[in-house]
Amino acid sequence: MMQKDTWKPEEVTSFLKLPVYTREGVYVGHVKNVFLEMDEKRVGSLLVTNTNPSLVEGSVDVAVPYRWVNAVGDIIILSNFPGKVATKKDKGSDKTKKTQEGDTKIDMIE
Repeated sequence: MMQKDTWKPEEVTSFLKLPVYTREGVYVGHVKNVFLEMDEKRVGSLLVTNTNPSLVEGSVDVAVPYRWVNAVGDIIILSNFPGKVATKKDKGSDKTKKTQEGDTKIDMIE
């Protein structure tokens, strides 16, 4: 367990721009942002951008649950990722969120 006094903010920002791969070695995208769960004081998910069109329909940004992360180093390896992520066609989906950067929408993978 990490001590409060040993936590460093650069640890979270070190995720930014890292390439993300499946455990089979397929490129998924790279990390654009990190979503924190402040109440639980942990990383909740990673926003992956520049996504592989063979995995993510329309190459949209997707939020990947942090529990799917298997390893972090020079790259991020996911232990789990769906074979194909399709975007929802209905605009009222509760799994589509607006980002802080404007009207850009992302799909939440659960």
